[in-house]
Amino acid sequence: MIESIRTYRLQHKLEESFGFSQWHYDTRNALLVEIIDDSGAVGWGECYGPAEVTQSGISSFYAPLLIGWDPLKNEAAWQHCWRASLDFARKGVMMGAMSGIDMALLDLKGKLLNVSVSELMGGRVRDQVQCYATGMYFRKQSEAQLLETILNEAAGYVERGYKAMKIKVGKNMAFDKLQVKAMRQTFPDIQLMADSNHAYDLPEAIEMGHVLYGENYVWFEEPLSPQHKNLFRQLADKIDVPIATGECEQTRWGFQNLLEKGGVSVAQPDLAYCGGPTEALKIRAVASSHGINVVPHCWGTQLNLASAVHFLATTYVEPGRAEVAEPLLERDLTPNPMRDEMYAAVVEIKDGIAQVPTAPGLGVEPDRTVVEKYCAQKTEKN
Repeated sequence: MIESIRTYRLQHKLEESFGFSQWHYDTRNALLVEIIDDSGAVGWGECYGPAEVTQSGISSFYAPLLIGWDPLKNEAAWQHCWRASLDFARKGVMMGAMSGIDMALLDLKGKLLNVSVSELMGGRVRDQVQCYATGMYFRKQSEAQLLETILNEAAGYVERGYKAMKIKVGKNMAFDKLQVKAMRQTFPDIQLMADSNHAYDLPEAIEMGHVLYGENYVWFEEPLSPQHKNLFRQLADKIDVPIATGECEQTRWGFQNLLEKGGVSVAQPDLAYCGGPTEALKIRAVASSHGINVVPHCWGTQLNLASAVHFLATTYVEPGRAEVAEPLLERDLTPNPMRDEMYAAVVEIKDGIAQVPTAPGLGVEPDRTVVEKYCAQKTEKN
C-alpha cells in the first residue's frame, strides 16, 4: 500500500538565459514526485508546468486521496483522482499534477513486478530510439551574432552524432526565414524541424510553411495558437510541410477534439503534462484511429526522458510497412544540470541514439544528495 507521497520543487539559476518566441528563461524549475510503498519500494515521476502551483495541487489535494492505495492499481488510481477533481481540473496544472503521480506509480509498479515500463506499456519493439536535438534557442545578442551562435551550436550537435535537429522560430519573419535557410545550407543532410511555440497568425504561418517546405523541413511545430484548433485544417490546406502540435493539450478527450478537426500530422503529448504515461497510451490509440503518429514532447529531467523512451520503444508507426521511418525522441540539450547531474542512473545516449532502459520501472534514479542541493521546497503526506 502507498505509505507516503513526497514532492521536491527544484530550481537552478542559469549562468546565461535563453528564450523562444514567447518567453525568456533565466531559471530552470522542476517538480519531482516520490511515492513510497509500505514494502519500501519507491517510484519517481515529474510534472511539466509551474512547479510551485503543481506542488500545491499534489500535496494538498491528490496525495491525501492515494495514501493507503494499492500501487499496482495505477489506472484505477488515475480514475480515482480524475473523478475527485472532474468538476474543476479536466485540464491545466492539476492534470500536470496527475501526470507526475501517474509516472511515479508506473515506475513503482515496474519495480514491484520487476519489469521495465516498456513491458508495462505492451512490450518493446525496438531497443534503441533515434534522438533529435532540441536547442538553438534565442540569446540576447544582435541578430548577426545570434545566427552565428545558433549555427555553431547546431554544428556541435552534429559532431556528437545527432542526425536530426529542431530549431526555434517565431522571433520575427525576416530572421526566421534567414535562420531556416542558413540551417539547411549549412546542414544539407540533417533532418530539420522548426518550432514556433504558437508565434504566428494564419497568414504568417502559411508564409513560413512555404519556406520550410522549400528547405525540406520534416515538420512545422506549433505554428498556431492552441486556442484555435480549427485553423490547423485551414493551414494544412495551404502548405505541404507536416504540422506537429499537442504539447499544450491533455487527455485522450483533448486529443480527440484536436485531431478530429484535421490538419495535424504529428501529435505531441508531453508525458509529464498530458495525464501521464498511461494516459499517453490512450492518446496514442486515439491518434492511431485517425492515422496519426505520436512523437512526445519531452522537456525536463531524466524521468520524463525515460518515460518518452519507453513510450517510443513500444510505438508502432502508422500505417505500418516492412521498412518504416523510425520514431524520433526529443532530446532537450539546453543547459540543465538538474537533468544532467542529478541522477545516479540515466538514459544512455551515444551518437544521437538512446538505449531503452531495461531495469525495473523507468530505469533512471535520482541521486538524493544532488536533489537536496537543488530543492527549494519539499512536501510529504503520509
